[in-house]
Amino acid sequence: MIEIPKTPIVIHTVRKFSLLEILQYIVLISLLLYYGKTLFIPLSFSLLISFILYPLCKWLETKKISQSAAIFISIMGVTLLMGAIIYLLFLQVIEFSQEWQPFKEKLLETANQVSIFISERFGISLEEQSIYFKNSINNSGTQTISMVRRVAFIFSESIFYILIIPVLSGLILYHRKILMNALYQLFPVNKKETIHEILIETIHAYYNFIKGMLLVYFIVGVLNSIGLAIVGVPHPFLFGFIAAILTFIPYVGIMISALLPIAVSWITFNSIWYPLAVIVVFGIVQILEAYVIFPFAVGNRLKINTLVIIVMIIIGGIIWGAAGMILFIPFTSIIKLIADRTESLKSLSILLGDGNLEKK
Repeated sequence: MIEIPKTPIVIHTVRKFSLLEILQYIVLISLLLYYGKTLFIPLSFSLLISFILYPLCKWLETKKISQSAAIFISIMGVTLLMGAIIYLLFLQVIEFSQEWQPFKEKLLETANQVSIFISERFGISLEEQSIYFKNSINNSGTQTISMVRRVAFIFSESIFYILIIPVLSGLILYHRKILMNALYQLFPVNKKETIHEILIETIHAYYNFIKGMLLVYFIVGVLNSIGLAIVGVPHPFLFGFIAAILTFIPYVGIMISALLPIAVSWITFNSIWYPLAVIVVFGIVQILEAYVIFPFAVGNRLKINTLVIIVMIIIGGIIWGAAGMILFIPFTSIIKLIADRTESLKSLSILLGDGNLEKK
């Protein structure tokens, strides 16, 4: 009897990542992002801007405009928009400086009232308080120098980002075909279509992200204006929407934008309760923007659940500061797009998703 040789049966299995491997990757990526933030932050912003401007460049190129001219027009449009925002901030500083003298008088008057209250309440004379404040100022000299150095470093870093990001964005748009071909070479031929789909959906995700951010600014501006109008602050819509525009700078923007309405309300009504009411209005709106409006408006458009949005904002702030709070949301959307198309990452896709599973 002749035995027929049996062909081995090959079973293709999908490799599963263990929890230890996932933790190792997370630690390595976090360290790489933290220590390489000088490169990765401007590069990430440049990728974000290039993805957003890509449809505009393609449209301009269909109108018989050269590729270089289309890129230049698109970059200039974004630059003018950012310049307009900075100009609004500059106008706010100028208006506040014009109100500085009466504001200073009110501040000195309040300080004197506090000193008298402390003297009458706790028995500390005005001379003793003056000596204490002088000693505090002298002892804080080292901290002041450290703070000045920190401010100078942040300023120089911001100037570097402002100069390098448009250049990188233009280069990415100009060399996009080379970058795409290089990316395709990193993966098997049968994965080319999948990679192309991920890139297209990433561009749409970034576009939805920007639409969500514009919706956030509009809602915050309306809420600020309504709150200031209820308090009775003059020009509530002007102050409300300036504050909404400046919320793109987390925490710092809302504090800067609140200075002018606080000063105006203090001088106009000659009462401490109105400035406190302004602070309460901006504080409530800021809390709503951070934990309700932003996760809802942006998270739903990126198809990411609210919990993950909040966690990624916190992680981004820890690793990259304010830039990370903005950039880590689109990064999460890209990770989800990849996880949706990778069998071994289905659990991660479900974890990041908003619960609306597609029926096949």
